[in-house]
Amino acid sequence: MNSLFAGLPTTIFEVMSSLAREKQAINLGQGFPDDPGPEDVRRMAAEAVLNGYNQYPSMMGLPELREAIAAHYKRFQGLDLHPATEVMVTSGATEALAGAIFATIEPGDEVVLFQPTYDAYLPLVERAGGVPRFVNLKPPYWTFTEEDLAAAFSPRTRAVLFNNPLNPCGIVYPREQLELLARFCVKSGAIAICDEVWEHVVFDGRRHVSMMEIPQMRERTIKIGSAGKIFSLTGWKVGLVAAAPDILRVIAKSHQFLTFTTPPNLQVAVAYGLGKEDAYFAQMRAGFQRSRDRFCDGLRTLGFPVLPSEGTYFVNIDIAPLGESDDVAFCKRLVEDFGVAAIPVSAFYAKDPVKTVVRFCFAKKDSTLDAGLERLATAARKTNI
Repeated sequence: MNSLFAGLPTTIFEVMSSLAREKQAINLGQGFPDDPGPEDVRRMAAEAVLNGYNQYPSMMGLPELREAIAAHYKRFQGLDLHPATEVMVTSGATEALAGAIFATIEPGDEVVLFQPTYDAYLPLVERAGGVPRFVNLKPPYWTFTEEDLAAAFSPRTRAVLFNNPLNPCGIVYPREQLELLARFCVKSGAIAICDEVWEHVVFDGRRHVSMMEIPQMRERTIKIGSAGKIFSLTGWKVGLVAAAPDILRVIAKSHQFLTFTTPPNLQVAVAYGLGKEDAYFAQMRAGFQRSRDRFCDGLRTLGFPVLPSEGTYFVNIDIAPLGESDDVAFCKRLVEDFGVAAIPVSAFYAKDPVKTVVRFCFAKKDSTLDAGLERLATAARKTNI
């Protein structure tokens, strides 16, 4: 068996979700909403599967969806994308990441990763023969400096994987941080593989800035989005990819031998959804922001130190002020003794982890969040909180 994959441990998400099922716990660990997603988009998918085309669609994606992606990013991010040569559809953002990594690097190439990092990045880089170089981010603001980047980049740097907004930290990086990273990409000749799946899930009036908007990055950025995140339909696995023609051409060849194509009825529905009025996207953000505020206010009332959450479905607490130094042990105690599942952020590090941060998902119904807070109140009373 392949030694890389055979040697990987069971993902922390499966560990905590299994414990949640076993203990009948409230699962605030894995990142998916309670809400079923917009009914009109779901109905469009149902109509398309009953009365539409159900054979292989184009490998690059249905033309109507590629046109909708280009129009959507023009409307919200001011990007000029040619739908026929600069846009592609994949079976989820993770497949897009795999295709981008396999198309970009060769054995021995260095790839800059920011920790904490989405768990798929490192195995994919290593499977492609890449050499990871890490930038360690620290709470509460998870920012990086010029010195951090200088230590990670080298003449052998071929690519950088950058997640903005950042899961698991809930941080939305401003233009200034993107410009700093862009200078290093341009200097080293690196391609920026940008995981921007949370681009619409930003709060407090923030606007997501795509790396493609930064000067000199238009031709060296691979932009990856997710219809599942935009429409709270995480099981649909429809990825949105944008890149310059010379780059996208190679990613497409990688994609051809991964999943080849994506269910046409879902593509039809996503194309419809991307054209929805601005009010839908504003209301979606407002709903998640309200849930964030409800849950964070409850955590603070119970005495949990809450870290900033500027986007995504997630908020973190710092357990160090509570006298805790092991986030894995803390999370296991929460689920086993108090019936609430969370995720230790140390699981998102490959080396030198921060071990005092715990992530909760607030993309849940009020009743779920309130029940979780009730159980956390019991935990607070029985610990040093």
